Amino acid sequence: MFEFKETTLQQKRHILIRVLAAGLFALLCGGLLGWRLWYLQVERHEGLAARADRNRTAVVPIAPRRGAILDRNGEVLARNYRDYVLEVTPAQVPDMERMLEELGGIVEITAYQRRRFQLALNQSGRYASTMLRNRLDDDEASRFAAQAFRFPGVSLKARWVREYPQGQTAAHVLGYVGRISEADMTRLEEQDQLGNYRGTNIIGKKGIEKSWEQLLHGKTGLEELEVTATGKPMRGLSRIDPEPGNDLVLSLDIGLQRVAEEQFQNRRGALVAIDPRTGEVLALVSAPSFDPNLFIDGIDTDNWRALNESPDHPLINRPLYSTYPIGSTYKPFVALAALELNKRSPTERVADPGYFELGGQRFRNAQGAVYGPTDMRRAIVVSSDTYFYSLGLDIGVNALHDFSKLFGFGQVTGIDLDGERKGVLPSTDWKRQAYKKPEQQRWYAGETVSVAVGQGYNAFTLLQLAHATAVLANGGVSRRPHLLRALRDGLTGEETEMVYPPTHTVPLKPENLKVIQEAMVGVIRQGTARRAFSDAPYQAAGKTGTAQVYSLRGAKYNAQAIDERLRDHALFMAYAPAEDPRIAVALIVENAGWGATVAAPVGRAVFDYWLDRPAEQQVAVAAAPAEQGPP
Repeated sequence: MFEFKETTLQQKRHILIRVLAAGLFALLCGGLLGWRLWYLQVERHEGLAARADRNRTAVVPIAPRRGAILDRNGEVLARNYRDYVLEVTPAQVPDMERMLEELGGIVEITAYQRRRFQLALNQSGRYASTMLRNRLDDDEASRFAAQAFRFPGVSLKARWVREYPQGQTAAHVLGYVGRISEADMTRLEEQDQLGNYRGTNIIGKKGIEKSWEQLLHGKTGLEELEVTATGKPMRGLSRIDPEPGNDLVLSLDIGLQRVAEEQFQNRRGALVAIDPRTGEVLALVSAPSFDPNLFIDGIDTDNWRALNESPDHPLINRPLYSTYPIGSTYKPFVALAALELNKRSPTERVADPGYFELGGQRFRNAQGAVYGPTDMRRAIVVSSDTYFYSLGLDIGVNALHDFSKLFGFGQVTGIDLDGERKGVLPSTDWKRQAYKKPEQQRWYAGETVSVAVGQGYNAFTLLQLAHATAVLANGGVSRRPHLLRALRDGLTGEETEMVYPPTHTVPLKPENLKVIQEAMVGVIRQGTARRAFSDAPYQAAGKTGTAQVYSLRGAKYNAQAIDERLRDHALFMAYAPAEDPRIAVALIVENAGWGATVAAPVGRAVFDYWLDRPAEQQVAVAAAPAEQGPP
């Protein structure tokens, strides 16, 4: 009996210990749970609440509308339209081929679009959204929207798309937009602009689109959405509207641009027209041109090969990038240098037997022409090479370099377009730096002779020649050539004119400037450009030019006997009206021959369009007797 009672007490004791242990354990667990709840609800509340919000919300960037580009009269050069696109995220598509096959039964997907999509897939990751089809109409978009549940990983989106309604006209001025590349991403990150390009997949690549990208792009907006666990949007929570980019009003006149481009037809060349009073670029032609619309969503292989491999190089912006010897169009500046440096008076006559002899070598006039005793005015009017051969030696290459530099030759003008080249304005220092061998670094007198007539080492852009012509027309006042005329706010529509003060003034004596300007008027009235400007209702001042592409080495020039691309370039520079210049033009028609017969008529057409208007009619000046001479 006693042992039974003792056993019962021991059992009770064991049970009590177990109960106490269980109670302590439960209390400890409750304490830990309470502490954990306190830690999560109090200590971590702010961070966890934010994470929970992120799990139930999604922030979606809203791409801004890109600013439009207009000409000086308000005609649209670049604009945007809304477009439906189908985008695919490869990681969310179980079977890509099957998806494409089934999707093709709902919306048309061409073989080209499939190839473009496959190429884009190879260049992007599995988790990147890639465009499959663009420009869906409303019917196609609605058909897909009704069947969207069948195609995981495929989404229908609306976007702004760039369009260039003028096609090839002014393409080198406008440039184009294209998909943002890795190099673009790096540059945006360096500029601390990457955040502003979230939701945007295009950026300016060339021309005005690139130069004024920051003004055109605008500011990206944001929309906060409540989403399900699978990421499906339920409702909008907040929104910051995007700010559209600024519209750009260019100085370009698209009507003048069309007229100028039409003059080149199927020929290669370049033309720049500038208002000398302001520096505004009125027309900028690079022929042949291209259609910038091809680049918007990525150019296809065939079109790229056709453009890139063309011997005519349509993608090169000739007025800015190509450099040329400018031939006799350089002569007015050489003559002005001689006057300013007191190297020769305008009335001093030089014998012109048809050639200039130096060191036993004869430098001949074009076409073997003989002009006899020739003063400065006549030398410019008839384009006497012999006169300028000797004049170049009187001035010297270094003095000519320093003077021509003031007019912008061999210098970057600073125009608001990318790709401008400096060119070559030769001097003895330049040659020492350009060549490595001592015998190549030496400057020879015969090289000065060639430089003085716009040949030799001279290599200028047409923009430089047009700018120099504008400076000459403006009495020595230099203004930076520019295309942006005004900004129009994308929200308010308020327009702000751009201000471009003069960069410098070339110190010129009025009497010297008058000699050159009157001689250039003589070129139009009596000289090499008289036929092109006969009966013009205004008076222009200019100079024709013909530039050799390669050295004849004493042989007689015969255009029909040499390859077309080795024939002489035809050039023309001029401004009008002569008494109150409102437009200055420089142009080149590559491998076309005489400037008087080919280039001057192009300049005439440009002046006719710009000046022959009821409010701006110029009084015709009676033509003086013609003086003969090649360009």
